[in-house]
Amino acid sequence: MDRKELRHGYTTGACAAAAAKGAARMLREQRIVEEVELVLPRGERVLFRLRGQEFDDSAAACFVVKDAGDDPDVTNGAEIHARVRREPLNRSGARNMVFVDGGKGVGTVTKPGLGVGVGNPAINPVPMRMITEGVKEEFSVICLPQALYVTISIPNGEELAKKTLNARLGIVGGLSILGTTGIVRPISAKAWTDTLDAALDVARACGCETVVLSTGRTSEIVAQKVAAFPEEAYVMMGDHVGYALRACARKGVGRVILAGQFAKLLKIACGHEQTHVSSSVLDLQMLADWLREMDSRSPVPGPWSRYNTARQVLEESGHDRALIEHVCIRAREAAGRMAPSLDIKVLLAGYDSTVLYFG
Repeated sequence: MDRKELRHGYTTGACAAAAAKGAARMLREQRIVEEVELVLPRGERVLFRLRGQEFDDSAAACFVVKDAGDDPDVTNGAEIHARVRREPLNRSGARNMVFVDGGKGVGTVTKPGLGVGVGNPAINPVPMRMITEGVKEEFSVICLPQALYVTISIPNGEELAKKTLNARLGIVGGLSILGTTGIVRPISAKAWTDTLDAALDVARACGCETVVLSTGRTSEIVAQKVAAFPEEAYVMMGDHVGYALRACARKGVGRVILAGQFAKLLKIACGHEQTHVSSSVLDLQMLADWLREMDSRSPVPGPWSRYNTARQVLEESGHDRALIEHVCIRAREAAGRMAPSLDIKVLLAGYDSTVLYFG
């Protein structure tokens, strides 16, 4: 069956820079501008359609509707607004100066570790540079020195931010303006790993010596019942266990609690560094081999061909303690091989949100 190629889109940072460049051009030329070309950090040239254009002698504004392509991005379709205002500079020899601020719907940084100072708008360094350079380019031939004040806003940004992990990262009041390349790749693993890196940077900057890596929200909630750490210590790694463990080691984390449910921990125990793509059938075969090697009678009633999922095995064993311990110990050993410098514990979250193992 033919598969449709997924369509890429553009980051909030690229949209903000395009809107700012468009507003700056309207302010300079005193006319409506329908679109602008933006050069992205890797050299791609992209045309952005402008909307909501308005201007007068001292200021201009417009917005770009974010198109995230086929990526399931909560900001897809959001309006990224920019307003550029100018004031004369009474300084001899001064050049045009650009000052960028966040308006409604753009979050404020409240925790260290994000590459943006606490108290500043959550506009990452690359988008900030793109915005600043785009506005400066539009006024590069203007002889009269002036200050150019840029305000980036997202009207429904505060509401959209509730669907993200921004609050955990210390970004309050709205969304962050992100993007290092300007392009959103559909269902990108890099989006996950970038978020992991940011979350771990915040955890370390907040002094967390122990980090809880969870495979999902359910296992994270269970871990919070038994491990009283600051909220910054809880990092959702999803399926990216190998990357998350090595990132912890690289960033100087000393201790890790690996929290997950039985099926995910079985995949880790089998040595999978990415727990989404592995074969469940092969994992169950390996589990059967382990149990046959155990000294005592297998706690799982055969034949193994009747089992479809790891959860079924766990439940039909009656949550057998030997089975649970065997898988969790193997998961801890496999994680240790991925990141030997870490002190690792494993927490098995039951499907009823109880703690089945911690050690």
